[in-house]
Amino acid sequence: MINFSHFDNSPTLNLDLKQAGSWIGSIIVSEHKIIGTISYIFCSDDELLKINKKFLNHDSLTDIISFPELNSTSIISGEIYISIDRVKENAINYNVEFKNELHRVMAHGVLHFVGYGDSTTEDKAEMRSKEDYYLNLLPQTY
Repeated sequence: MINFSHFDNSPTLNLDLKQAGSWIGSIIVSEHKIIGTISYIFCSDDELLKINKKFLNHDSLTDIISFPELNSTSIISGEIYISIDRVKENAINYNVEFKNELHRVMAHGVLHFVGYGDSTTEDKAEMRSKEDYYLNLLPQTY
């Protein structure tokens, strides 16, 4: 089950949540994993900064923080916090549509859950390749 919610005063998104959930589910299945419970929580920079400080001891802004449940290597579950403020700014900086950047970040979070990292140059390249691959599988009408 894939859930979506808003934390604090983050803006309401113009996003087809049913379709987004289906797409995220297809990423998990394509990676030969089982869909558990994944919660996407959309929030502001301020809220994600608090989470970053509290749980990761980082005093910096970020677009996403993922907390996987580590009960199983095959069932994918966890919480993914996304700063809508960061996604908007990154979309401007990368000259892409907001919705495209949001989908990239959503895929990024679940790709962490299925085992991809981004701490080395090689890992980052593989992560970007996977993000691009799954972005290309988004329905055109979505």
